Amino acid sequence: MPDVLRVTGGAPLTGEITVRGAKNFVSKAMVAALLGEGPSTLRNVPLIRDVDVVADLLRLHGVAVDYDDDAGVLRFDPSNVEQAHVRDIDALAGSSRIPILFCGPLLHRLGEAFIPDLGGCHIGDRPIDFHLQILRDFGAVVDKTATGIHITAPRGLRGTKAVLPYPSVGATEQTLLTAVRAEGLTELSNAATEPEIMDLIAVLQKMGAIISVDTDRTIRVEGVEKLMGYEHTSLPDRIEAASWASAALATGGDIMVRGAEQPGMTTYLNFYRKVGGTFDISDEGIRFYHPGGELKSIVLETDVHPGFMTDWQQPMVVALTQATGLSIIHETVYENRFGFTEALGRMGAQIQVYRECLGGLPCRFGQRNFNHSAVVSGPTPLRAADIVVPDLRGGFSHLIAALSAEGTSRVQGIELINRGYEHFMRKLSLLGAQVEMED
Repeated sequence: MPDVLRVTGGAPLTGEITVRGAKNFVSKAMVAALLGEGPSTLRNVPLIRDVDVVADLLRLHGVAVDYDDDAGVLRFDPSNVEQAHVRDIDALAGSSRIPILFCGPLLHRLGEAFIPDLGGCHIGDRPIDFHLQILRDFGAVVDKTATGIHITAPRGLRGTKAVLPYPSVGATEQTLLTAVRAEGLTELSNAATEPEIMDLIAVLQKMGAIISVDTDRTIRVEGVEKLMGYEHTSLPDRIEAASWASAALATGGDIMVRGAEQPGMTTYLNFYRKVGGTFDISDEGIRFYHPGGELKSIVLETDVHPGFMTDWQQPMVVALTQATGLSIIHETVYENRFGFTEALGRMGAQIQVYRECLGGLPCRFGQRNFNHSAVVSGPTPLRAADIVVPDLRGGFSHLIAALSAEGTSRVQGIELINRGYEHFMRKLSLLGAQVEMED
């Protein structure tokens, strides 16, 4: 049975917590260790479920993995990489979509790779077509089977020229992890340039890769014959930091997020201030707090970096239920990200979702019958309810709503939150939240 958390809300969250490395970077840096001919060390690693899954997948492929969770340090030795059994990969695949990114490194090391049916959060189709086409462009042969996809490189991998129809983070990562040891030059246009991508490029460069990034979102990679191991400290998780910041806003609280850094959060901080939140930035982190008075409604559109992250949107929507006036949100990254608002409506929030594009940014979802815009009317007091966690970010947003609501809510399936939020139960306790697991 899924875990159930009882949350008694209505009190401000106050105190200090610490965020470590970015979930969206750490797992990719772990995969990169497969490419090296020597050991690698990754620091500032969070203790989250996704890290456990990738570590287990690496071990299945013969990589020795040592994790000092107290220090947040991972060490890898890829000296004995081997092909894992299909059934073992399949047993882990439901917990993560990361196996697709193993393909390029495994093709370089072993000449073949296998991808089972992929899991992940249900917030949109998130097709792997980009990934498979990129691998074909490099010269890989892709065979779909009853249990998954078998990929081989009978003639090796060669550099290629590709244009992404959308600056997909996953497809950009796939290209980087494959191109660094492919023969010749690879050029990827319309690439993603998120801070987590740039940190992955930094890791690969430390390993011996030759990579340049142009201002027009073009990434060029000159393939090399071999790569060495790396030593690297992960950038902090700006998604987790923003989630706690929105929790401070929604509950009228005051949270010091140690480890949070300004550069990757510039856009979020601008909107936080527009809503009426206040923050203080120091070398130790960022203090987020509600200064009192009314919060203000805003118009918000998600976008690829350097725009407002889609992963920041859901926690911010909870805070906007307490803002005065009409807030308009246009989601341009994932088509089904407003499913989490149904539970907020049962808690008393006034949120209407629309198929139309309520914004000015170019959008792939217009005229396609996706509910990808929302109007939030506030402020509305929230009341306790029974909630089922739908996905990682939506689940944490539901948790924020329960902490803001009067009464005691039952939040079911909170184990999913462990995928991306380190020690979140411990952090809730540090902030004075009244939470307990049901027997």
